[in-house]
Amino acid sequence: MRKRVLAAPPAGSGLKPIYGGIPSLSEMMLFRRAPQRMIADRRANFGDISFLHTPTEKLVGPLSPSACEEVALNRNKTFASEPAWGFMIGKFFRRGLLLMDFEEHRYHRLVLQQAFTTDRLKGYLEQMQPLIQQRVAGLPEGGRVRMLHELKKLTLDVALEIFLGLKLSREEADRINKAFIDCVDAGLALVRYDVPGTRWARGVAGRKVLEEFMYQHLPAKRAQQTPDLFSTLCHISSDEGHTFTDEDVVNHMIFLLMAAHDTTTITMTTMAYYLAKQPEWQGKARAQSRELPADVTYDNLSQFTVLDKVMKESLRLNAPVPGLSREAIEDTEIDGHFVPKGTRIAVMAMANHYNPELWPDPERFDPDRFSPERSEDKSHKFAWMPFGGGVHKCIGLYFGQLEIKTIMHNLLLTHEWTVPTNYQWKLDYSTLPVPKDGLPVRLKKLS
Repeated sequence: MRKRVLAAPPAGSGLKPIYGGIPSLSEMMLFRRAPQRMIADRRANFGDISFLHTPTEKLVGPLSPSACEEVALNRNKTFASEPAWGFMIGKFFRRGLLLMDFEEHRYHRLVLQQAFTTDRLKGYLEQMQPLIQQRVAGLPEGGRVRMLHELKKLTLDVALEIFLGLKLSREEADRINKAFIDCVDAGLALVRYDVPGTRWARGVAGRKVLEEFMYQHLPAKRAQQTPDLFSTLCHISSDEGHTFTDEDVVNHMIFLLMAAHDTTTITMTTMAYYLAKQPEWQGKARAQSRELPADVTYDNLSQFTVLDKVMKESLRLNAPVPGLSREAIEDTEIDGHFVPKGTRIAVMAMANHYNPELWPDPERFDPDRFSPERSEDKSHKFAWMPFGGGVHKCIGLYFGQLEIKTIMHNLLLTHEWTVPTNYQWKLDYSTLPVPKDGLPVRLKKLS
């Protein structure tokens, strides 16, 4: 393959250049169809860091755990999140925590952390438990139940009740859900103008729906303290006494709701897929759930060791957020390679999650990788990175894990599910990685 240089390193710097190939539409299409294969090809052709041509720019992709760590930890503060994520989702999730940097990010994160303390997580779990039990018990039975769609409805209901403290009609909940979907889909739109009928236009309209919805309910949340996240953001303050404006609350709520219900939905759908494909693991998880109390509590979460391993392996095989996006805000380096100012960086979790040097037989579903005896995730601190890393590490990761375990525990106690022996799902990577067919399973209630 013919190689080109991204930029010549400064004379005397000792830095190495970053190589890439000639512009190729087929390579971009391969990334959307089979990103693991594209990453393996790039590693074989260019080594552990290279650049890729996109329709608008050259994108650097570090593929080693040490390079991913260097970008995520950003010790020299030469990489920024906002310019990179802002290009993709800033129009629809503006002023979310992911789109802030440095001191501003620290300010907002310190306030937001008060909404995810241990005491508040215990309260959220208490609130969601009866809702989850009711919704899981009422799941439909049959031969083609699309688990992605059922789990998405469930996580949205949980998000609306626990995050917003609101009980909405199915019609209104579906309207809000559609607005979120339209905003997420618009992030990777090729046509990035408000042209009727395009992804971008639907995203713009979706953002307007979400803003109007939040501002409609904001006065009531300011007037009275309730246990939900919406009210919490209206009343919390950092140790220094910092609080959020109305605009801050609305922006953070829209971003957190999107992040919460999309990522948990994808994780549970992946778990459901592999537990259907590997019935012995479904049996192990169900046997443990039957030994533990029907009600999940914050203190017994750690006892769900089988579900924990299944969840971690599912996050490895299909990370809901494919990676980290950054921009170099000055000339810098990654793993000894020169990166000029203005370069976009894409740190892809799957580059590490499928790296055979970190994970033996990485394509195989093997939850015991995460057992204390093997601890393959400890081979490098960025070998397993579904929640990102550094100061932008997912602030809601503990909330997400307790929601996932509670839903999957109840699902195991009330249902069993299967797929045909030869069934293999196909993922759509055009936005977040979801099964194209919605993961149809045979879902049956246990007697």
